[in-house]
Amino acid sequence: MATMRAIQIAQYGGPEVLTLRETARPQPGDGEVLVKVRASGVNFIDIYQRTGLYKNPLPFTPGMEGAGTIEEVGDGVEGFAQGDAVAWSMKPGGYAEYAVVPARVLAKVPAGISLDVAAAAFLQGLTAHYLVKSTFPLQPEHTAIVHAAAGGVGLLLVQMAKSIGAKVIATTSTPEKAELARQAGADHVVLYTSKSFLEAAKQITDGRGVDVVYDSVGASTFADGLKSLRPRGMMVTFGQSSGPIAPFSPLELSANGSLYLTRPNLANYMQTPEEINWRAGELFGSIASGALQVRIDSAYKLEDAGKAQEALASRATAGKLILHPSA
Repeated sequence: MATMRAIQIAQYGGPEVLTLRETARPQPGDGEVLVKVRASGVNFIDIYQRTGLYKNPLPFTPGMEGAGTIEEVGDGVEGFAQGDAVAWSMKPGGYAEYAVVPARVLAKVPAGISLDVAAAAFLQGLTAHYLVKSTFPLQPEHTAIVHAAAGGVGLLLVQMAKSIGAKVIATTSTPEKAELARQAGADHVVLYTSKSFLEAAKQITDGRGVDVVYDSVGASTFADGLKSLRPRGMMVTFGQSSGPIAPFSPLELSANGSLYLTRPNLANYMQTPEEINWRAGELFGSIASGALQVRIDSAYKLEDAGKAQEALASRATAGKLILHPSA
């Protein structure tokens, strides 16, 4: 029986529940492929699943994003072949040497883009894409706040917003991260640890407020984010790195200017292979042309997955963290 190394979670908890095990190598079923994982992305959703904030049946192998080469093709799969370089997201199992992935969530990785970059960019790049293209379709006349602008999603989000021509107010926690946000194209950068981004947003917009807030931080930024918006502006909360948002009355939306609030997730913006291919095509095209720069902060061995998640949770990193399952 062929085996592989994989991280498994048998109970919810801290990084210590990420256990490296020797386990049976899976076989692809109908409509699935077996991918030899060359790199897997480390994301906050992995932490939410590890702690039980997002429930998965136990035990399970975490990792919602990866890139590698197809080892085996299951029955009924069309358009993919053994040896193809592919990337996927929103399917657990990336923290392993091999992963079975439904073909419907795969995208081919073009020649010239490394599998490290593909794994680093896919989930977060598709997230940034749906945020600026679909959730709140940015236009050149819009002003947006991007929180955690030096993070994996943040750096991509700033670049995509600027490619559209929108004005970006980026928030970061340190001067070093502020410089990364500026390099990504942010028009204004606010260190929210020492200055009110609400006051800055009002000043920059002459008191009007911004059109949209893209907020992956959650508890510590949500309230002032609402106050930063113009009448009928949109709050897009898509993460909670500082903790979940406290319950609040919908009347607050009215009181702050008849605001819109949405809590999207990537799975709902990847409903069909056509939609995935559209988003992935634009993402990889921008990377290949040099219009979109992907920053990889660090790469970890599979056995160091806990350290990688701790580093991500500390919010001390800038850019993407990845695992090398076969290293």
